[in-house]
Amino acid sequence: MSQTDSFIEEVTEEVQRDRLFALIKKWGWVAIAAVLLIVGGATYNEYRKAALKSEAESFGDVLLAGIDVNDAGATLAEVPTANPLQAAIVGHLAAADALAGDNVELGVAELGKVIETQGAPAVYTELAELKRALALSPDTPLAERRTAFEALATPGSTFQSLAEEQLALIAAQEGDTAQAITILQGVLDGANITPGLQRRASELIVALGGELEDAQ
Repeated sequence: MSQTDSFIEEVTEEVQRDRLFALIKKWGWVAIAAVLLIVGGATYNEYRKAALKSEAESFGDVLLAGIDVNDAGATLAEVPTANPLQAAIVGHLAAADALAGDNVELGVAELGKVIETQGAPAVYTELAELKRALALSPDTPLAERRTAFEALATPGSTFQSLAEEQLALIAAQEGDTAQAITILQGVLDGANITPGLQRRASELIVALGGELEDAQ
């Protein structure tokens, strides 16, 4: 390599270094900011995970303490909640405790709160509607009970089959055994029927004088 070529190469390298340093000086803060954002984001995510875990543990501890208190759901009904899911869980537990303790008024009220909770998972609100209908007093007119379960027996509803079972029982109470058997036949033909419900529906058909083979 000639001295001229060597000199040109050195100058070129020097120019390239100068350009690189200039770029770093001008845009280096972008790279630094990107690194800080990545590190900061990772730190925040870990903090958030820890906070959520702590919140869930604290919520669980309060629930367990409320369950241990034998006051028919009164303590559970006062458990503070931080989001719709927690509110739905508290409402269901308080309602179950209240109904088990014969405090029907509080139980129904807590189920009503779950139903009205904005943002609660649909399965929780639908289950609350079913439980509230089941908690209706035996003295409740059959027409009112039927209306409550008909609202839950719509096609595609999570608890459609269970609601239809109750409608069959109401029809049987009214003396309309043919209608009751027809409803139970539909229950047995359902795609998502559970073994327990299948057994109850079959037994009820037989008890009402229907043919079990007709329900298969």
